Amino acid sequence: MTISDKTAVEAIEPGVIGKGRWIERWEPENALFWEARGKSIAFRNLVFSIVAEHIGFSVWLLWSIVVVRMYGTFDESGALVTAGANGWALTASQGFTLLAVASGVGAFLRVPYTFAVPIFGGRNWTVISALLLLIPTLGLAWVVQYPETSFGVLVLIAATAGFGGGNFASSMSNISFFYPDKEKGWALGLNAAGGNIGVAVAQKLVPLVIGIGALGLSAAGLVYVPLAVASAILAFLFMDNLREAKADPKPTAASLQHGHTWLMAFLYIGTFGSFIGYSAAFPTLLTVVFERADIALSWGFLGALIGSLSRPYGGKLADRVGGAIITVGAFVVMAIAGVTAVIGVQHHSLALFFVSFMVLFAATGIGNGSTYRMIPSIFGRLQKSKGADTDESRLDFKRQAAGAVGIISAVGAFGGFAIPFIYKIAKEQSGTIVPALQIYVVVFLVMAALTWVFYLRKGATMRNV
Repeated sequence: MTISDKTAVEAIEPGVIGKGRWIERWEPENALFWEARGKSIAFRNLVFSIVAEHIGFSVWLLWSIVVVRMYGTFDESGALVTAGANGWALTASQGFTLLAVASGVGAFLRVPYTFAVPIFGGRNWTVISALLLLIPTLGLAWVVQYPETSFGVLVLIAATAGFGGGNFASSMSNISFFYPDKEKGWALGLNAAGGNIGVAVAQKLVPLVIGIGALGLSAAGLVYVPLAVASAILAFLFMDNLREAKADPKPTAASLQHGHTWLMAFLYIGTFGSFIGYSAAFPTLLTVVFERADIALSWGFLGALIGSLSRPYGGKLADRVGGAIITVGAFVVMAIAGVTAVIGVQHHSLALFFVSFMVLFAATGIGNGSTYRMIPSIFGRLQKSKGADTDESRLDFKRQAAGAVGIISAVGAFGGFAIPFIYKIAKEQSGTIVPALQIYVVVFLVMAALTWVFYLRKGATMRNV
């Protein structure tokens, strides 16, 4: 047995998990440690991270389906014809505003949530963040009972749903520490997909629970109260904190000094920002553009489901051939799908519009997985470019990469804030969402070009990351 093997064996002896479920030593790049003990511990933490993140995403997007039941119908003069559920009579503009605010707050909270992992520990913060979901769920259950509530209060309650959006950043940052570089793409893809799929589950589950019993719209919030508590308990019992992840926030701050962090954040607006923005707006688009609330409530969840399921495969493909080429391909497909969606609106073809968005959702999921796989690869190359190939240097850049994951996810999530507002402005100014879709097509093509220039063209310092 070599000295390195002996060290690895010592690292996997009983007692790795200490008081308060703190793991004092973690060596995922050590093959012996990983196979003997590390893989099983990492997978256990991944499973319960997915559970908590799944509930968080569900809560974040609760309003995407609730507002569909709150819309009123109005005549050409703007007079109310028919009120929605519980006597509500929201306009399309008000609905888009609620969706944008919930998405925007979730994006903003991803910054402090990223710093929370090194300060509190991944397991500890998962428990806290899960319990915070009681605020938006109980708030929604209360406010929807009172249609006389001012729109300002409604916006404030919807904003608290952003607590669910913040969970993603801390979860991804935490899980990135558990896995070796060669498996990060698949692991982060599974973690993200498990969370993302909460959007689809909420959009399918909420219409069903609303129709059960006498609770009506309040059931949308109440159904997630016990689930949030359960996810907190499971995280407390089965997750761990990594000592190497508990550091001062300086590495996260240091990651902001790299231009690639900001470029990847911009690209992530196009992938994840599109996913969350379209997921929030899709049921409303089906209701407002095609006047098919029945389709929105029955099938609006499919887009989020497809986007979620395709995400880990984007990471897996990126593990095999490189993230840059997959990301470029995803943006091109998104642009093409945007063009066909425009044609669907112009010809009032619900079928073409619906299929175009399914392709668009699939491409956003693949792009989400591939862009996230690029981040640790980029920071690995940055570390090597410094010429200091030491354990301390590797750990520092590993922490920077984990911090960058959270920052990039925060900036990218602001796409979910922008997209509903762009739809709102386009509808108010031109009476159609076509200008908004055309803007998205141009943005996707610009992002594809930037990815090629910095990460794919011959001579690029970060080529094929």
